[in-house]
Amino acid sequence: MTKLRVAYIPEHFSTPLFFAEQQKYYASKGLEIEFVQVLEGTGRLVKMLNAKEVDLAIGLTEGFVADIGNGNDAYKIVDTYVTSPLCWAVSTGAEREDITKLEDLQGKKIGVSRIGSGSYIMSFVLGHQLAFAEPFFSGYPTRSTFKNLRDSVNLVGDNVEDHSDAFMWEHFTSKKYYDSKEIKKIGEIYTPWPSWVVTARSELLSENYADVAKFINAINEGVQYFEAHHDEAVTYIHTNLDYSKEDATEWMKTVTFNNKIGTAPLDWSAVVTKTADVLKTAGVLKDDEATINGRLGSGILKQV
Repeated sequence: MTKLRVAYIPEHFSTPLFFAEQQKYYASKGLEIEFVQVLEGTGRLVKMLNAKEVDLAIGLTEGFVADIGNGNDAYKIVDTYVTSPLCWAVSTGAEREDITKLEDLQGKKIGVSRIGSGSYIMSFVLGHQLAFAEPFFSGYPTRSTFKNLRDSVNLVGDNVEDHSDAFMWEHFTSKKYYDSKEIKKIGEIYTPWPSWVVTARSELLSENYADVAKFINAINEGVQYFEAHHDEAVTYIHTNLDYSKEDATEWMKTVTFNNKIGTAPLDWSAVVTKTADVLKTAGVLKDDEATINGRLGSGILKQV
């Protein structure tokens, strides 16, 4: 058996990955998968790929497109994993009476999981959409995990420099904490691109392409199982992840997975061009057009 180390974020989007494991789709293809749970987001996934701590990673489109566009060639985007957009909820402390709407965030501190994570990159997109004066925000306290970000807007902790005025995280992951009134929602922003992608180390793709293809095929089977067993998916999410049954049911209505990963060329316009154009406008990608496009051209696997 070939062992592959796969980094993932333990949210509802990971469900098809584990359905594939439960149904032995990996094992049937001669693969042993070591899942590596990552709480800190896409920025941490990038660091693990760079350090060869994992072989593949599933994370947010904008984080990987931005990183590749800025010159990292240690890994490639293989294909889209989730084709629907992501709803980023913008949250602040439950008692913050001075922050009640998105427009109140001009010049404030935005907490992020890591520099380079989706929570960081989408803040630039938000600032641009709101037509804030540059720099959009005064700082980006790096807090690693969702729990730390929630603490940061509620002034929990001794180091005032770690405190944030707001942060961005996926809506349904945040909703439980709105319901409990730990944090409050002041707005939201949708990604104008498919939200999740599968990535693999460039070296692995060169040396062991066949096993990457087997892994992709197993994910497709996991997605197809997910689509045929929605009730089981809701139970899995409610039982194994931090979501109520009601929220899991509502999320199921909003998400669309790619069940044909790697069987056709990646949707270049939707995944690459649209994402890169927004990131250029927001100032996340700053090099000249030809340089950025060249990096993306070599950093996106056209077809598995």
